[in-house]
Amino acid sequence: MLPPSRKTITKPAPADFKAVEVKPDSLAFSLLGAAQAVAYVLEGTALPQALAKVFAQNNASPQARGAIQDISYRTMRQVGQADALLTAMTSKAPEPALLYGLLCCALTLIIKVGDEDLPYEPFVVVDQAVTAASSNPHMAHAKGMVNAILRRFLREQDELTITVLKQPAALWNYPQWWVDQCKAAYPKDWQAILRSGNLPPPLTLRVNRRQNSVADYLRVLEAQQVAATQIGPDAIRLAKPVPVHQIPGFDRGHASVQDAAAQMAAPLLDVANGMRVLDACAAPGGKTGHLLESADLQLTALDSDPKRLTRIQENLDRLGLSATLKTGDASKTNWWDGQLFDRILADVPCTASGIVRRHPDIRWLRRKSDATQLAALSARILDNLWAMLKPEGKLLLVTCSIWPMESEGQAAAFAKRHQAIRLDAPGQLLPTSDGNNDHDGLFYALFQKPAA
Repeated sequence: MLPPSRKTITKPAPADFKAVEVKPDSLAFSLLGAAQAVAYVLEGTALPQALAKVFAQNNASPQARGAIQDISYRTMRQVGQADALLTAMTSKAPEPALLYGLLCCALTLIIKVGDEDLPYEPFVVVDQAVTAASSNPHMAHAKGMVNAILRRFLREQDELTITVLKQPAALWNYPQWWVDQCKAAYPKDWQAILRSGNLPPPLTLRVNRRQNSVADYLRVLEAQQVAATQIGPDAIRLAKPVPVHQIPGFDRGHASVQDAAAQMAAPLLDVANGMRVLDACAAPGGKTGHLLESADLQLTALDSDPKRLTRIQENLDRLGLSATLKTGDASKTNWWDGQLFDRILADVPCTASGIVRRHPDIRWLRRKSDATQLAALSARILDNLWAMLKPEGKLLLVTCSIWPMESEGQAAAFAKRHQAIRLDAPGQLLPTSDGNNDHDGLFYALFQKPAA
């Protein structure tokens, strides 16, 4: 996590403050929104929820919301380097957190990453960042500092970058403990793993086989001039991400957004018509939908949060599918009717260390001790669910983690505790952005219960 001294979001407004108007379609407006989102993350709020709070506070257009979101995610992927640059250029941490967020957002828009083109001309970013600071009563006092810091970076970019990139947290844009832990777990692959987590993810779709074939849907996309490639049995990757409601047939349930690695879950459970299936920890419902697209099932989707169940229901309604939705704790039995299941999908709580390219704030919100605590919770859930499985039934353990104690270590310990029969499954999938082999980091272990 970033320094706690930066967690004060605002400061009292100066008595003589006079607001500078910021147009809703300007970069300054988007920088302000993104800075606020970054400040909320510093408080400990996950980025999607932080953005929801920002959008609720202003009347931004869809275009402005898109820009705020893009800048926020870009900043979370580069905040390690931005933080190191600010430390190098300032005598003390910029406060309040809103000001710190603005400087981080502006810096990430003018830091050159690889061969990519900068999204805005650097002088435009500087001008708009100063305008953003001038328009806000909590930052107006620092508009001169904003201008000075950003202009100094542009003058001394090469020298400053060489200096700060000697620090692993700045070079890789992860906390030091994360870099060390990744290196220890994957001595041959750690650099590729970290690099993959810093790239924007692709938009991958799962074709709803109940409504159309993959070949037919590819033809629909081609007719709509949407470039796409098949990368799995039901998986299609769009060449360029677009808002979901612009995806042909999305609102009618022809396809769903789901990473290629996550699409492996349903086929591994080899469900058949009439089976009783439990999707434990089911939200947001991607795997629930895929299971129901695969066969006519008596499926129960369980989640501890009623709000997340609402999202599952919305997805099922869009797909034209149905399931029994229950609010309950997967580590307890008070929600269970006592009837055994043929199949159980256990997508257990974890650090989400395998999906940081989709959720770049995770690396800054997690603590080193989280994996141990979450692995203990997941073990309790697995032990509880095992008792609900029929003899010869199958349980699929899924995590979106790359840390061994949450994945292979968890699977091996579970098999030993219950004498579970371990079946073929992919095991640890490391995150990769290599051509058509483009997916998040997930872990799969499949178990069968011995006959009675």
